Amino acid sequence: MELERHRGWIRFGLIYLAITIGVVAAWILIAPKGFYDSFPGGSTHWVSALPPYNEHLERDFGATGLGLAVLALLAAVWMERRVVQAAAIALLVAGIPHLAYHATTTDHYSTKDNIGSLTGLALDVLLPLAILYLASDHAQGAPSRAATRRRGCRPR
Repeated sequence: MELERHRGWIRFGLIYLAITIGVVAAWILIAPKGFYDSFPGGSTHWVSALPPYNEHLERDFGATGLGLAVLALLAAVWMERRVVQAAAIALLVAGIPHLAYHATTTDHYSTKDNIGSLTGLALDVLLPLAILYLASDHAQGAPSRAATRRRGCRPR
């Protein structure tokens, strides 16, 4: 089923996630040591604050991120409900443990860096949740499954 309502907001959220995750993933895959030493850039270095460097893990994380970014981008292009929901669930499942881990390592960073890091990671959880809601039967204006069954119709 193609999404009928909230298409702009859903597409915006998916594209935002595809770009932000995809840029980080590409950086990791192109220059894993540079990412480790420099992310997010400038005088701030979040990844190297938690040593040691491991190229294998960096590349695995980058490849996984690239796969998630491609899935989010395809969902944004196709706007098919089940694909959008699958992408949002995959992004949510990846985002929750990432946020949880960083929420437990705040002693390694300044207050400013914690605010920046945790805000970005919270968006990686909140946006998929919002997308799941906007793609839901309720938000799409579809009759509930219980009401459909009461009328003797098959649900969509």
